[in-house]
Amino acid sequence: MIAFLLKRMANAAFVMLAVALLAFVIFRFFGDPVEMMVNEQATQADRIELRERLGLNDSFVTQYTRFVTNAVQGDFGISYRNQQDVMVLIKDRFPATFELVLVATLISLVVGIPMGVITAVYRNSRLANALQLGSIIGVSLPSFVVGILLILAFSVSLGWLPAFGRGETVDIGWWSTGLLTPSGRAALVLPSISLSTFQVTLVMRLVRAEMLETLRADYIKFARARGVPTARVQWRHALRNCLMPVITLTGMQIGNLIAFALVTETVFQWPGMGMLFIQAVTFVDIPVMAAYLIIVSFIFVALNTLVDITYAWVDPRLRDDTARAGGANG
Repeated sequence: MIAFLLKRMANAAFVMLAVALLAFVIFRFFGDPVEMMVNEQATQADRIELRERLGLNDSFVTQYTRFVTNAVQGDFGISYRNQQDVMVLIKDRFPATFELVLVATLISLVVGIPMGVITAVYRNSRLANALQLGSIIGVSLPSFVVGILLILAFSVSLGWLPAFGRGETVDIGWWSTGLLTPSGRAALVLPSISLSTFQVTLVMRLVRAEMLETLRADYIKFARARGVPTARVQWRHALRNCLMPVITLTGMQIGNLIAFALVTETVFQWPGMGMLFIQAVTFVDIPVMAAYLIIVSFIFVALNTLVDITYAWVDPRLRDDTARAGGANG
């Protein structure tokens, strides 16, 4: 198990170093930091002094090492546009993105799991066929199209929910939340539904496939033969054995939701990390772009590594396969 953990941690570290290299290349070679930071009245001597202070005259390896060291400490420099510490900007925007992703994940589980069970148990019914058709539509429509349709229906036509913004928020320490206010909860509804649409179809299809296989298992047949109620067999015995792949998929998709929430945040003008990244791209704010890339990649890599470790802990065969592969290579 220790060898397996070390290998997974080494793989994660290698991926993060590669991402840091890509972020550093963007940071170093796209635009001149000095020209973006100084004002128009700055002299050539001021530019030379700032370049020396920023360490831009050092070698590539030295600058990359310093960049990685600073990134590990959470130091990504100063935003060119806002003239603020990048981590302060990220810290201010992260709660909005986290709450959006959290609610979208809950929606995908609460809606996707029952839909998957229904389409598996009543697979020839009209309801199951309608849900299957809806899943095809949901997986085919881009999230920005879903967002625009939701705005037209529930904000413009019906006027039930706000079309943009986060609503009123409450500060709990450094964390700002909209879950404790009516306007904040109302503002979460449309963007979270838009973000969860694709995830709902993934969960539904996975649960359906797992349920169809589980319902053919011998222990399900024995439970039915003993006279266990059908609903209990379906929703307790069978569904319980289908949840592990769903939990795994959900954990791995959280990183994707955070990464691709920028489209939903742009449509709904949601003040999260994705919106900050779009603004950084618009104004060529390289430090913010590099920080966003590294932080999102770290979340994605950490979640995938955690899923791999959890699988290895649950299923020892994965550890044995890794050990045999290492021995064969040796």
